[in-house]
Amino acid sequence: MLDFIRQRSPAGATRISNLIRTSVEKLPSHPNLHREGREPGTREAVVHPNYIYSYVVRKDAIHILRVLHARQHYP
Repeated sequence: MLDFIRQRSPAGATRISNLIRTSVEKLPSHPNLHREGREPGTREAVVHPNYIYSYVVRKDAIHILRVLHARQHYP
């Protein structure tokens, strides 16, 4: 995804990457900070009006499942 953005806007890709990184870094302290996900057992973080990431909280880790554009339909 970032490669796709970088081809059109290197600065935009850097901004999105930084937003994602900043959000993910907060997860160990606040794993349930974000809304419940569309898939059972997941959570979703909106890092930009156009970009969301989905993750799962486990006892010993947090797994980032995917980063996607908000217009993408899933699951």
